[in-house]
Amino acid sequence: MITVEGLNKTYRTGHTPVRALRDVSMHVAEGELLAVRGRSGSGKTTLLNLIGGLDSPESGRVVVGEHEVTALGEAGLQRMRRETVGFVFQSFGLIPVLSAAENVGVALRLTRTPAREREERVRLLLAMVGLSDHARQRPYELSGGQQQRVAIARALAHRPRVLIADEPTGQLDSETAQSIMQLIRAVVRDQGVTAVVATHDPLLMRHADRTIELSDGALVTDAEASSAR
Repeated sequence: MITVEGLNKTYRTGHTPVRALRDVSMHVAEGELLAVRGRSGSGKTTLLNLIGGLDSPESGRVVVGEHEVTALGEAGLQRMRRETVGFVFQSFGLIPVLSAAENVGVALRLTRTPAREREERVRLLLAMVGLSDHARQRPYELSGGQQQRVAIARALAHRPRVLIADEPTGQLDSETAQSIMQLIRAVVRDQGVTAVVATHDPLLMRHADRTIELSDGALVTDAEASSAR
């Protein structure tokens, strides 16, 4: 489902170059939950952004499904993000003035999904993440864990084949973080989604099928999780 070959990315801080990724190559199978670990600044977010087409590498190649991401123009990238990839971020990214249901439905409005179909899809997704009773509440009326569940439902609204989550539990307490990772595990199992999740918490990695570790932009370990699922 995802192939990464020889990715290199350098940023500049003033006049100082910072190697964010150093010749990173890997593969993620369809239906796999991959955890990406590493300290802050190790390159996790850069890798996820390149896979999702939010940034471009200096060199290397990324393929997601049938899309060669690194060869797409802006229109192609927008279409891929709209149709193939769903994003979940640490900051939730919900629209404050919209209810939970309206936040989930935003992506479906962008694809001009008919109202009846959109409402049914939103209802099903909120039920899946355990928030049927909170559909009309706005983000400030929800806990952090509930907001992240809304964000996951929103990311799945357009039926993506790939879910990319960048530190989705970083703002949550340990118990809530566990429940969010269990939810992502269930989504991968039940929806057939391929997921790439960046996390620094070793306890959360046990939910993954495989874990890779980045250090100073380089891939240093790639191993099957010992207790996935």
